[in-house]
Amino acid sequence: MNDFQYHCPATVADATRLLGAAADGRYLAGGQSLLPAMKMGLSAPSDLVEVTRIAQLQGIRVERGTVTIGAGATHADVAASAEVRRAIPALAHLAELIGDPAVRSAGTLGGSIALNDPAACYPAGVLGLGATVRTDRRQIAADDFFTGMYETALEPGELIVEVAFPVPEHASWQKFKQPASRFSLVGVFVSKGPAGVRVAVTGAASCAFRATAFEQALAREWSAKAIAGVAQDADGLNADLHASAAYRAHLVGVLARRGVAASA
Repeated sequence: MNDFQYHCPATVADATRLLGAAADGRYLAGGQSLLPAMKMGLSAPSDLVEVTRIAQLQGIRVERGTVTIGAGATHADVAASAEVRRAIPALAHLAELIGDPAVRSAGTLGGSIALNDPAACYPAGVLGLGATVRTDRRQIAADDFFTGMYETALEPGELIVEVAFPVPEHASWQKFKQPASRFSLVGVFVSKGPAGVRVAVTGAASCAFRATAFEQALAREWSAKAIAGVAQDADGLNADLHASAAYRAHLVGVLARRGVAASA
């Protein structure tokens, strides 16, 4: 691991100022991906700016049909939140299935979506609920946030402050995990609510995406039967030693139908 300067600011303004002054700085949240990358020499930042102790990035609140979660909230915080469990139980279920207890106690919502790992769970939840990502500079709609493999709409130095999730009428998270890593081999988040009908998929491609054929069928009728004959195109999906593209495409349909049935 390379030498670096460590900073622990107390405010968002201080964090962004410190990062802006660094030669090659990185925000440090849970460190679940950044620190291993540094240990392997794949990343060598000059400065680490820890953001987990910033009060503005903490907390969970429910108001006016929206669940707002601070970017620094851990997966364990979301899974255990009585507010989230009441308002969007599918989102709490997603959080409680991430990794293991050690990962859930350290990993954060903001860190997960900022990294945008192709097999991470939170991108599907954000996209599947039509959430809004709020940063120190602006608000970004979920449909505009995830742009490619490990790529997002975030600009250099931009810091996620919180994520606002509209409370849906129906929602469910279904995950087919890779046993060793516990990442999603395929994960599907389905919802019907203020953001319309949404079917978001992770693990199947280079980036989380919406399965529009399923959404169109469910918009006509919210039932597992309505998507019984809908299939996900395998073109462009991931294929590796764990699963072929065709298998992942099949799983999208299976998990979407399970999710709609469970949400009812």
